[in-house]
Parts: sequence; structure tokens; C-alpha cells
Amino acid sequence: QSQLVESGGGLVQPGGSLRLSCLASGFNLDYYVIAWFRQAPGKEREGVSCIASTGASITYRNSLKGRFTISIDRAQSTVYLQMNSLKPEDTGVYYCAAAHFGCSESSGDMRAWGKGTLVTVYS
Repeated sequence: QSQLVESGGGLVQPGGSLRLSCLASGFNLDYYVIAWFRQAPGKEREGVSCIASTGASITYRNSLKGRFTISIDRAQSTVYLQMNSLKPEDTGVYYCAAAHFGCSESSGDMRAWGKGTLVTVYS
């Protein structure tokens, strides 16, 4: 049974770092891309970043470029999201998702979702 399991969320002060992990068990990463989305309280879910098994990746927001880095460990079937210089506006639930036909910023294009991990940036 295929499933996505996120981990690594927590409490951090502004300027701090966290590394999120997404274990994509049961997914053939040759045919799926893995994406990170986030949802802040009271806001819609938004795309953060996406990566293919080749390592090709995209970060969807200029405000995240240079601070967030996505990476993949194919041997471990795990995708990471390294988040540096965190800001209070980065607070939210972070989800990983799998898409079959390539990276997309639209949550409706995702075929599977994890349950999410909470990131709270507080001052």
C-alpha cells in the first residue's frame, strides 16, 4: 500500500531552521514526482516545491527561493525540505503529495497526500 508520511515539524524561532522529511513508501519514483505544499491558518493550501527522481526541482514562490531547498534520496524513498531563515509567515501545516504526470502547483493535480506536519515559527 502506497503512503506518504511527513516528519520533522516543530516549534522554531524566527531565523531558525527545520528539515522536513517525506517517506514515500510504495511509490515508484520513476513515475511520480513529490511535492511539498503548506497551509497557513485560515488560508488556502499552496504549493511550496516539487522534485522528480532525477533531482530536477522547482520552488514555486520567490519568497522561498534561497531559503527552502528540496532534495531527494531515492535509496531511502525520501524527499526532504530544508527550511532556513524561517519567518512567522512560514507557520502552517506542511504536506507532501505525489503527482503522476509532473510537477504542478495545483493541489488538485496530486494523486496522494500525507497527513501533514505542523511548523510553528514564533517570536
